[in-house]
Amino acid sequence: MVEVTNNIHIYRKKRFWAGLLLAQFLLFFIFSKIKFMVSFFEHFFEIQKWFHQIAFSWTSFSAGDILYIILGVFLLYCIIQCFQKKKRSQYLLKLMIVLNIVYFIYQLSWGMLYFQTPIIKKLPTQERPTVYHAKKLAIHYLEKCKSTRKLVKEDRNGIFVVNDIKGIQEEILFQQHHIPLHISNKKTYLINSFKPSLFKDIMSYSGILGYYNPFTAEAQYNSELPSTFIPFTSAHESAHQLGFAREQEANFIGYLIGINSRNPELRYSTEYFTLKSLLKFIVEEDPAFVKYIIRNYSSEMKRDRLYEKVFVAQHQGALEDFFGFTNNLFLKSNQQEGSITYSYFIDLLLNYQK
Repeated sequence: MVEVTNNIHIYRKKRFWAGLLLAQFLLFFIFSKIKFMVSFFEHFFEIQKWFHQIAFSWTSFSAGDILYIILGVFLLYCIIQCFQKKKRSQYLLKLMIVLNIVYFIYQLSWGMLYFQTPIIKKLPTQERPTVYHAKKLAIHYLEKCKSTRKLVKEDRNGIFVVNDIKGIQEEILFQQHHIPLHISNKKTYLINSFKPSLFKDIMSYSGILGYYNPFTAEAQYNSELPSTFIPFTSAHESAHQLGFAREQEANFIGYLIGINSRNPELRYSTEYFTLKSLLKFIVEEDPAFVKYIIRNYSSEMKRDRLYEKVFVAQHQGALEDFFGFTNNLFLKSNQQEGSITYSYFIDLLLNYQK
C-alpha cells in the first residue's frame, strides 16, 4: 500500500514538472514576441553580467566546463537508471527537475537576448550587400592583411603564432570601450574571463572554434587552433560577454574590436577573418575572383592558409558533421540564419563601411 501511494505521489510530481517545463517553453516564447519583455531581459543582463563574470573569472581553469562535466555525468547516470523499471519513475522525476532549473537559468541569463533589436537596424543604411562591393572590400582587406602580416611573429616553419595571449585579451577588453555608441551602449568591464576550453580535443574534431558559457559568463576558446583563429575567436566570444547573442552580430562586434586594434596579432586575425568571410560570400557568384585573390596572398599568408587547411583536414569526421547539424538547428531556432551563412555579417560589414 505504501509503495502504491509513493508511486502515485511520484507520478503527480512528474506531471507537475513536465507541465512546468511546457509552461516555461510557452512563456518564454510569448516573452520573445513582446518588445517590453525582451528589453527587460536586456537590462537584467546588464545588471547581472558584472557579478556573473567576476564570480568565475578568478579561476585559471574553466569553471563552466567543470559544471558541464558534472551536469553531463548526472544526466547520463539518470538516463541509465531509467532503464531499470523499479527506479524509472524516481529518476525521470529528477531529470525533469534538473531540466526545468537549467532551462530557466539559461533563458533568464541568456536565451532571451537572441530576440533583441538587430544591429542592422541601428545602421544608417540597410542595403543588401552586392558582390561588386564585396569584391572591392576583399581587395582592400587583402592589402591590409599583407601589411599587418609582416608585423607578427612566426614559428620556425614560417607560420603565424600568437606571442602574447594575455596581451590580446587585455587589448580586446580595452577596445570594447571604443565600439561606436550608436551600435552598442552596453556596459564594459575590464574583467578577464577568457578561458581555454577543457574540451579542446572534441572542439578540434567538431569544428567549434569557441563558445560562450551562459552559466559562468566565460569566453571559451580552443587553444589547439591555428593562431590565425585564436585572437578573433576571443574577440567574438567577448562580444557574447557584452550581451550580443546572435553569432553573426558577435562576428561584427568582434570585427569592430579587432580591426583598429593596436595589437598586430589581433588586427591580423580580424582582417584575415574578414577577408575569408568576404571570399565565402563571393565564391558562389564569382569563383574565379576568389582564386585570383588567393593567388595574390603574400607568401606568409599562403603559409598560414596551408596550415589551416592541414589542421582542418586532420580533424575532419562524423563529429564535425553532427555538431554542424545541431548547431545549425540551434541557430535557426533563435532567429539566426545558420552556421554556414555569412550574409548577415557581410550585410553589417558593408553597410557599416558606407
